[in-house]
Amino acid sequence: MIRKAVTGDIDAVEKIYDAIHSGIEAGRIPQKWARNVYPTRQTADRALESGELFVEVEDGEVTAAAIINRKQGSKYENGNWRYQAQPQEVMVMHTLVVDPRFSGRGCGTRMMGFYEQYAKDRCCKCLRLNTQAQNTPVRRFYAKLGYEEAGITGCTFHGIPDVQLVFLEKKL
Repeated sequence: MIRKAVTGDIDAVEKIYDAIHSGIEAGRIPQKWARNVYPTRQTADRALESGELFVEVEDGEVTAAAIINRKQGSKYENGNWRYQAQPQEVMVMHTLVVDPRFSGRGCGTRMMGFYEQYAKDRCCKCLRLNTQAQNTPVRRFYAKLGYEEAGITGCTFHGIPDVQLVFLEKKL
């Protein structure tokens, strides 16, 4: 089941962030995030407060989480967007995370399906998101789901320097 997060989910989301940070530090996850910088418990808290944090729950356990909203952020101005849409017609997914213990079990695919339906239900014309250039498994995952890359920009991402951000989009 995928639903809006509640206060009781924050500890579990933070544990997923911590597990991913541990995987990055061990060289198992090709992502340039930084523990205590991004994502953090405060990332989840802010998204919860704004009603933008969603979780997948299986057997009472949070297996995945994502932030879904219409906020494209200033870096999105660097995207080579193929599909033109007004800001209110674009839904954006941020910080999709799957608990590494549940990797390969379809959690990410289900979250993406939820995201797409959520956007359709709100009359959006296209979907946008980003990942990092070195995260080739995730880039392949998004391509498999029909997302097209719309450019790469070098930037400081949530305080993390020297990130190569890949923009992706999909027309609904």
